[in-house]
Amino acid sequence: MMWQLSFLLLLLLLRRGALGKPSPDAGPHGQGRVHQAAPLSEAPHDDAHGNFQYDHEAFLGREVAKEFDQLSPEESQARLGRIVDRMDRAGDGDGWVSLAELRSWIAHTQQRHIRDSVSAAWDTYDTDRDGRVGWEELRNATYGHYAPGEEFHDVEDAETYKKMLARDERRFRVADQDGDSMATREELTAFLHPEEFPHMRDIVIAETLEDLDKNKDGYVQVEEYIADLYSEEPGEEEPAWVQTERQQFRDFRDLNKDGRLDGNEVGHWVLPPSQDQPLVEANHLLHESDTDKDGRLSKAEILGNWNMFVGSQATNYGEDLTRHHDEL
Repeated sequence: MMWQLSFLLLLLLLRRGALGKPSPDAGPHGQGRVHQAAPLSEAPHDDAHGNFQYDHEAFLGREVAKEFDQLSPEESQARLGRIVDRMDRAGDGDGWVSLAELRSWIAHTQQRHIRDSVSAAWDTYDTDRDGRVGWEELRNATYGHYAPGEEFHDVEDAETYKKMLARDERRFRVADQDGDSMATREELTAFLHPEEFPHMRDIVIAETLEDLDKNKDGYVQVEEYIADLYSEEPGEEEPAWVQTERQQFRDFRDLNKDGRLDGNEVGHWVLPPSQDQPLVEANHLLHESDTDKDGRLSKAEILGNWNMFVGSQATNYGEDLTRHHDEL
């Protein structure tokens, strides 16, 4: 129990710290509230020069792409063949890889870090080892065991912990879509990573409003928005970046120009609309590999263009030569 409480205390301290005075070279702390999809790869999308690193990392995920770079071309192709079979089995199993199946695979690989984090937490929460996490299991594993009416009697900031507990329970109830008070792995993922699930959007917005709406009028005023980023000290001149944030609030956050943010505007800010990157990449791979132009990929078509999908010792060496040539 001690490490969970220590972790919560750390979160509490970090939350308080976000309201404090930032260092002179610091930017807006509150930008961490914005949940934007990470790029599929940081590598340049440079197929024209034979550099397929972006495609490799998009298709496999960054860590697995590194593993493929150490394989022989033969082993790399063999493993790609097994991936093709998995993609088809996860879809309609018709022997072809459709655009939807390819997109689903790319989205799956890009969420590996989320699944890994949930797997790491699963054994801590599933204390009775029944393959599900009940609310009481999660509550007790996180906050400790308390008799009814004695919650947090031994903690100095008991009211804060009570609010955190109530907030966690509300989020759990939303994540628990079948309402049985038992979380499947998917439901626990929604609880731990609500920004990744459309049905959790409202709870992310509600929690953000609760954090920022200090006067409890149901809106985020500009001063409340700024207070989440910066705490002014007496006699201190407001930094230029704070003035820029005020302008950002007026120009881009306050969509209806009424001087405050409602729930829809908060949602647009913290969960901004984003391009479906897995779909874009799936379309690209399909276009480049679909030799008979039937709108789907056979296993032979994918293996025929294998070095766009995955790397190997040979392709990694070739990309190094290309980069060296470009530098010259």
